[in-house]
Formats: sequence, structure tokens, C-alpha cells
Amino acid sequence: MKQEQHRIRVIVADITTLEVDAIVNAANTSLLGGGGVDGAIHRAAGPALLDECRRLRGCPTGEVRVTAGYRLKVRFVIHTAGPVWRGGGNGEDDLLASCYRRSLEEAERLGVGTIAFPAISTGAYGFPPERAAAIAARTLRTYISDHPAAPDVILVAFSRASAAVLERALEEVG
Repeated sequence: MKQEQHRIRVIVADITTLEVDAIVNAANTSLLGGGGVDGAIHRAAGPALLDECRRLRGCPTGEVRVTAGYRLKVRFVIHTAGPVWRGGGNGEDDLLASCYRRSLEEAERLGVGTIAFPAISTGAYGFPPERAAAIAARTLRTYISDHPAAPDVILVAFSRASAAVLERALEEVG
């Protein structure tokens, strides 16, 4: 077993209830809340999160912005705007990988020990879950392998079926 393997695990949970240093919000480019995990994070964090997000004036796809956690049990929310699936020929894979990589870079810069990710872009944005999981697994493994100070990663699935997709992707990456 490679040393970094224990540093990525998959759980089935509500990301808004976790007690970790940072969670990643699969945000839209406005950062002003929305559906799915984005809406859940905004509701759980309270109105102060929206106030801070308004001051950030958005986030380009593939990039990240950081806010406080407010009512969440986290120090930071790392917001990343994932790509909308348009068939796979419009740079979606690279943009999704950038979401994971940039989130880890920012977490490492902030001194985060543990970071939790949802399955970015796989809900309303329509990214195929298996393809997204493979990109996440590759990107996370590579980053952790290359950066000894990188935080431990928790991949948060909302169902056992989506957790199985993530677990398979991690096994395939090795």
C-alpha cells in the first residue's frame, strides 16, 4: 500500500455536518448560492457566508475563493466553480482537475490538516460521475504524492452508490 493512500478516504455523509478544517463548496461562478451542495452549505453556514461571498465578486470556473465557515464546524469554506458538462470537448476535464488541485493548493497555503470535497460538477452541472471520480482520484493522488504537507482528504458522497463510484476510481488509480 502506498503511503498516500490512507490520506484519501470516502464517506457517506452530509458535508455540512463535518468537523474538519475546510470543506469545498461546489459553487457556481457568482458564489451567491444555488442548488445542491452549494445551497446546503449556504443554508447551514447562515447569511454571513452570503455577505462575504458578495464581496468576493464571483469565481471563474476552475478557480477557488475562500471564506470563513460561519455556522459550519469548519474554519474555511473553499469555493470552487466546477465546469458545466458540454459533452467533454470543451476543456471540462482540465477545469474539473483544476478545481481539485487549486482547492488543495489553497488548503495547503492556509495550513489545513483535513479537507472534505463533494463530487464537484456531478449534480446539476451534469458531469458524468464515473469520469468526474476518475479525474478527482488522479488529481488528488498526484497532488498528495507531490506535496507532503498536503491535507488529508475526505471525499463526501451523498449515497452509498456514489461512494462506490469514488472508491472504484481510487482503486483504479492505485
